[in-house]
Amino acid sequence: MRITDIQRCEVRPGRLVEWTLSPATVAAATALPDDSRPPAYIQESHIRTARCVREDGLFVPTWLGTAFDLPGPVDLDVLERALRAWTVRHETLRSGFRWAGDELRRFTLDAADVSLSRAEAGDFPDAGDLVRHLQDRFDTVADALRWPNLIYTAVVRDDGASVYMAFDHSNVDAYSLHRLAAEIQELYAAGLAGTRPDSAAPAASYVDFCEIERADADGIDGRHAFVDRWREFIHRCDGTLPGFPVDLGLTPGGPLPTQRMLCEPLADADAAAAFEAYCRPYGGSLVGLLAATGLIVHELGGQPVYRTVVPFHTRVKSRWTDSVGWYVGGAPIEVPVGRTRGFPEALRAVRAELQANRSLARMPLARVLSLLGADFRPTSPDLYSIVSYVDTRAIPGAERWAELKAYGLMRVSYGDQVCVWVNRLPDGLWLASRYPDTDVAAKNMRLYVERLRDRIASVAHDSLSAVS
Repeated sequence: MRITDIQRCEVRPGRLVEWTLSPATVAAATALPDDSRPPAYIQESHIRTARCVREDGLFVPTWLGTAFDLPGPVDLDVLERALRAWTVRHETLRSGFRWAGDELRRFTLDAADVSLSRAEAGDFPDAGDLVRHLQDRFDTVADALRWPNLIYTAVVRDDGASVYMAFDHSNVDAYSLHRLAAEIQELYAAGLAGTRPDSAAPAASYVDFCEIERADADGIDGRHAFVDRWREFIHRCDGTLPGFPVDLGLTPGGPLPTQRMLCEPLADADAAAAFEAYCRPYGGSLVGLLAATGLIVHELGGQPVYRTVVPFHTRVKSRWTDSVGWYVGGAPIEVPVGRTRGFPEALRAVRAELQANRSLARMPLARVLSLLGADFRPTSPDLYSIVSYVDTRAIPGAERWAELKAYGLMRVSYGDQVCVWVNRLPDGLWLASRYPDTDVAAKNMRLYVERLRDRIASVAHDSLSAVS
């Protein structure tokens, strides 16, 4: 599934229909007692960050979403039942938070108390007007500081409908979005046929995962080896978490800049396979992308050591595979690119760092920072820059993503970090990035992407030449 923004996901005119959680559902939630299961550290950090930024006078939308087509004349009643069934299947979508003083407490609805309200938003003959309306609605509803913070929509036409769904990040991660289209399609098709699909059964609860993960995290103290490793890493980052080590044209202490998005292919399917084959002895494409990035940012910025936090999913047990939630942690790595001779040596260095540090991703960073006593009062939605890699080809429904115009949607608003996502798709490698909207950042990000594409092509060529 290609990651992009709502401006570039092939939005077409039509009649817009919206679903939100009903007033009765909201009233039921208001009367609920607290759920003893706490927020995940990553959820709490996200919501507190949103509150800090809002208190500084800036509204920063951070929702994630998805888009996909339903072919053929669409039965909106059946679609509504499919959307509700999917919502109640994943407990985190009927769970929210409220403040009790400075404490964040959870509440969770029973599935029987969840219903959707449908509203006709009108005809939109102009795609540009429709895009602006959708973004405004998603900004308003899928907001970290309100509940409910999700919204479902469909743009209906005679030949089918395009579904657009948005969620505050506390509900979902990219993997959740990648699985969503196939689940909704299956529920909708079963509704038309009057059958019961596998995806109607309750999935493992992210709310349960939050409780387990938080209990494990609260069981460590400042003497734990993971905390020591982060302490050393942050010290070598001059007391902060790492940004993207190239000039972004930012003024120190200046206002939070607006961001720009860059989305484009990196390699076709054959080149992606050849790149993976070359990198496989060292750990695969993720290692290759990090090694290439380290060498490139050294060329562009001159830093002798490439320091970054590598995101990893935390679905370490199979029970969480089908679960919707925010299953992400980060592991610090340090690669001495200034004294690295050639790509193979960079690959070996990255592999060694990941082998040594990957397990740190299982410990929530917010817990580590609290133990370090570090005052990381967030002023930006992103604490650090990332380069992420996901091979999505085995995800259910991946073979139909192009046909169904399926996209993962990223809201681009404000931020001073660089976030890069590379997805392996059936048709090759796709890159999406959001970065500060400055001329300097645009120039250096263009150079970075061009050199990354050239490096992948060169490695793929060498791999293919070795085989032949």
